[in-house]
Amino acid sequence: MTYRLMEGSEAIAEAMVAAGCRFFAGYPMTPFTEVLEHMARRLPQVDGVCMNAESEIEAVGMAWGAAATGTLAATGSTGQGLSLMQEALAEITLARLPLVVLNMARGQGDYYQATRGGGHGDYRHVVLAPMDVAEAITLIGLAFELTVAWRNPVVVMADYYLAHTTQSVRIPVPVSPDTPPWALDGSSGGSGDAKLISFLGEAKQRHGAGYDLSDHYGACAAATKAMIEGVTPLAEAYHTDDAEVVVVAFGTPARYVLAAVRQLRAEGARVGLVRPVTLFPFPSAAVAAAAAGSRTIAVYENNQGQMIDDVRLAVLGAAEVAFIGGLSVDSSGFGIAPDLDVAVLRSRIESLLQQPASRG
Repeated sequence: MTYRLMEGSEAIAEAMVAAGCRFFAGYPMTPFTEVLEHMARRLPQVDGVCMNAESEIEAVGMAWGAAATGTLAATGSTGQGLSLMQEALAEITLARLPLVVLNMARGQGDYYQATRGGGHGDYRHVVLAPMDVAEAITLIGLAFELTVAWRNPVVVMADYYLAHTTQSVRIPVPVSPDTPPWALDGSSGGSGDAKLISFLGEAKQRHGAGYDLSDHYGACAAATKAMIEGVTPLAEAYHTDDAEVVVVAFGTPARYVLAAVRQLRAEGARVGLVRPVTLFPFPSAAVAAAAAGSRTIAVYENNQGQMIDDVRLAVLGAAEVAFIGGLSVDSSGFGIAPDLDVAVLRSRIESLLQQPASRG
């Protein structure tokens, strides 16, 4: 593999193609638009299909149909567009279909949407949060591996910065996934035992016998439990062994926090960083390990405080949890945050270093 200088949106598209994605559908909404444009160019070159849908609702419906045929499929939008997709994403999950979903977010206000979901029923999605373009390529590959392995949608949560950052990266060697045995390829039609993929389950009503929907929901719950236990939570820890204050941050902002932490460490301050890579399953053990030796866990996120709930659950009172983030956007609301500045973040961390320890 050779290095190429690529913008993040193009690199994400190339990574999806390399991972075997052959169907992509979406509706233009910046910064998702740029990924859609690159997929529209690339997929026909590999005998794939890219659809510019009439809306996000049609886009996720198209992706649902493609996924049911066993084709590796993906869709996405910004958080606003994904709000329209929530009903379908819930039903796709209950239908046990693989699908990769991109959230090219305009900030970090979609954490709850990504990790809790906005649809109906009892379901969860694995959520991956890259820090830069190179990691986005790696996590796109992982997303397709996980969605195929667990037959469950996987969300990749990126942002405006990542979409428009240019970086020297390497695209993985392309793979050619096999067609799964459950795929609706038409071969079983008219056989009397045709395959069925539905959010209501695979059972069929024959001769008035009916079926028990609780069986399907129970099987979905068991599959979700197995997935949560089988997916390893990922996180990176920096300088946490002796840290008095440990910051928890994810995505692009974590790069700025890391720069501030490194500046302070160079001056002798005992600070560290834990960066969740999987937002779900959340890397609670990594956060708890950092909290065990610190007096304060500081949470930075570009919203009013969402991931902080998961941090508090991980810490369980072992250290003070302080919020040093906050909603910071430009005039367009794109999350190009004025507060996302190393000097600003450094000052917030320093204020915690100067405070006496407290619990609660």
